[in-house]
Amino acid sequence: MNMTQIFMDNGIVVPVTILQSSSENLSPELENKKILITGTSKGKGFAGVMKRWNFAGVGEATRGQSNKQRSAGSIGSQTPGRVLKGKKMAGRMGNEKVTVKGSKIVKIDSENKQVMVLGPVPGARNSKVTIKVLE
Repeated sequence: MNMTQIFMDNGIVVPVTILQSSSENLSPELENKKILITGTSKGKGFAGVMKRWNFAGVGEATRGQSNKQRSAGSIGSQTPGRVLKGKKMAGRMGNEKVTVKGSKIVKIDSENKQVMVLGPVPGARNSKVTIKVLE
């Protein structure tokens, strides 16, 4: 995956992502078709609740508070005496399957087996993605 820009016939500059295809049957009739792109998002490692879930943090940054500015705060009540499933907490972020809707094939270079896509593409460079053409 690399990004570039191409000029359309009417002179408009379009930013595109170039995807290398493993398929032999790339036909120019797929141009201007809407697609779904599925891939694995970039892994971000262990992240706290402010980065992972956009929490605001607990309390003020001053007034005697030493190490609680970026914490999650309370995680439950006395009853039922456990942490409920699905509670938003710190943990591993990213590295999960993502499907992006609303992308479009702008141009196909069948000679070099390249597909130029308008819109976001999930994952890091050189990661594998799946393209599904919507009819």
